[in-house]
Amino acid sequence: MPAWFLYIVRCSDNTLYTGIAKDVEKRVGEHNTSDTLGAKYTKSRRPVQLVYKESHPSRSAAAQREHQIKKMTKQQKENIIALSMSHQ
Repeated sequence: MPAWFLYIVRCSDNTLYTGIAKDVEKRVGEHNTSDTLGAKYTKSRRPVQLVYKESHPSRSAAAQREHQIKKMTKQQKENIIALSMSHQ
């Protein structure tokens, strides 16, 4: 089982937030409920909804992919999300 995941959540204002975590469901819950554990960005944009995740064998690999995705335009991120949904 992969050790780390890259994930994208859609915030209530339709913006996208990208992060990495070992337990994505727990992390999304923190974004939605915790004032101390969730990201400052998502705190004022609740609720957030998980729209994409991909597995990586290490924290380093997940962080590298996170860096790649954070440099993308919103439309490029939307394309990744749409492509993943069409393969489910």
